[in-house]
Amino acid sequence: MRRSGAQIIWECLEREGVEVVFGYPGGAILPTYDAMTQYDFVHHVLARHEQGAAHMADGYARTTGKVGVAMATSGPGATNLVTGIATAMMDSSPMVCFTGQVPTTALGGDAFQETDVTGVTLPITKHNYLVTDVDDLAYIIREAFHVARTGRPGPVLIDICKDVQVAETDFVYPEEDLELPGYAPPSEASPEEVQRATEMINASERPLVLAGHGVLMSGAMQELREFAERGNVPVSQTLLGIGNMPASHRMNLGMMGMHGEAYVNQAIQSADLLLAFGMRFDDRVTGNLQTYAPDSKKIHIEIDASEINKNVPVDLGIVGDLKAVLQQLNPLVESCDRSTWLTQIDEWQADTRSRDIIYQEANGELLGAHVIRDIWEYTNGDAITVSDVGQHQMWEAQYYHHERPFTLLTSGGLGTMGFGFPAAVGAKFGQPDEEVWAIVGDGGFQMTNQELATAVQENVDVNIAIINNAYLGMVRQWQEFFYEERYAETPLVNPDFVKLAEAYGVPALRVDRREDVEAAVRQARETAGPFLIDFVVEKADIVYPMVPSGADLDKMIRRPTPSTSPASVRS
Repeated sequence: MRRSGAQIIWECLEREGVEVVFGYPGGAILPTYDAMTQYDFVHHVLARHEQGAAHMADGYARTTGKVGVAMATSGPGATNLVTGIATAMMDSSPMVCFTGQVPTTALGGDAFQETDVTGVTLPITKHNYLVTDVDDLAYIIREAFHVARTGRPGPVLIDICKDVQVAETDFVYPEEDLELPGYAPPSEASPEEVQRATEMINASERPLVLAGHGVLMSGAMQELREFAERGNVPVSQTLLGIGNMPASHRMNLGMMGMHGEAYVNQAIQSADLLLAFGMRFDDRVTGNLQTYAPDSKKIHIEIDASEINKNVPVDLGIVGDLKAVLQQLNPLVESCDRSTWLTQIDEWQADTRSRDIIYQEANGELLGAHVIRDIWEYTNGDAITVSDVGQHQMWEAQYYHHERPFTLLTSGGLGTMGFGFPAAVGAKFGQPDEEVWAIVGDGGFQMTNQELATAVQENVDVNIAIINNAYLGMVRQWQEFFYEERYAETPLVNPDFVKLAEAYGVPALRVDRREDVEAAVRQARETAGPFLIDFVVEKADIVYPMVPSGADLDKMIRRPTPSTSPASVRS
């Protein structure tokens, strides 16, 4: 059957099971948008900025495991996608981005809105394509989705010249198996690797699992839990790994790293065996590499071979799919008595709890930690939360305890301010029956708050909690600790967020007392469509603990132990 390039795009998206596309039209992609009117399988969400469209596609992908799709025009439309693409690349989120390009006859001529977007995005995509022949288009789309979702997932970009979108060809969807030279995602470990790993695990006295995002990406949540329970091995988590084991599980210690739990970092430094499951030893996790876990042997299981020995030398590296490898290992793991090790961790944990601000008298202040803890309590810990980047992101990780996988979405690798709200919109499209909260800072929210218009147009039931301290809070914290309190360009003059929301047609409240949090959260949950709460919190609050950049992992700046007993407040 004869089809134009634009029609082929939608024909292929239908066969890939795509139901939602986030985008923004423009001249070079206009033939594709015109062809969309002929197809009723897809729901297009009009973002108000292409960066928002990319974050929405990313949020959709993270909550569903499906490939998120974003669409934009050439030039500034394509370059506006870049931050969202880089965010997805750093966090291994599967996306396919379609961009329009000037006609093939104008390529390289500095035509209106021409940008070499494949060159721009080469370092931040898993793969990308420039399509100059309509006969190649269908196969490229099929290949792009395959690359995006398999192995270590990631974003793929397809840049399509305008005349290719208009040109016609005989369309036959490529059904044959894909054979991509040099691309063969690994699966199981070798018998020799399994044997060696088993010997190291069973011989260890102080083992600790470092469970990362790869647990979720491989769907190895049950295998991780079985491993921990069989071997009495405690589990710590990276920021993006949160949710890979229920927070209430007896073997789950919580988050590691720069703002992780102090007792977790102490356990890492004291372990005799570290088991890195689907994580990449990011610098925010390790601190000073020269002194990182000095007395431990290390096993690293990772689907991306380039990550093994990249940052931390390991004793055994296994390239494979984590779920498959754990299925090999688990039957061989012995049930060892590690009560001495677990008791030591319990003692460190008790010291951490004695310092926790949640258990101290608030003196009438509304703190960011209070807000997050209360949202957790009043949502029964069962919402999908999507955070921006900064202090509130760390408080969310510390005080919203996730029992289910894929319920915390955040920008971990790139640290993208402005990610939270549009990604929450995408998450709601991916999981329409779930309760979704965007937990954002007053700085980051202003980078993408134009997507309020998208939320209103689509009547997206997303609740927005702004942790408003009138500062770029995390940067201010660094200035306090390391720059002698020179607060250069971190105080913020903010708009009235309630009036701003109302201008978009979004109901909103302002809360500055803890006793008012419950009623505000209840009203947000009972209101259909988007709802915004401006939580005005203590300006100079600090995220504790904090590992200074380049410091040893256990050399943390910690909240002082109170001189009196912790007050009896919500726990």
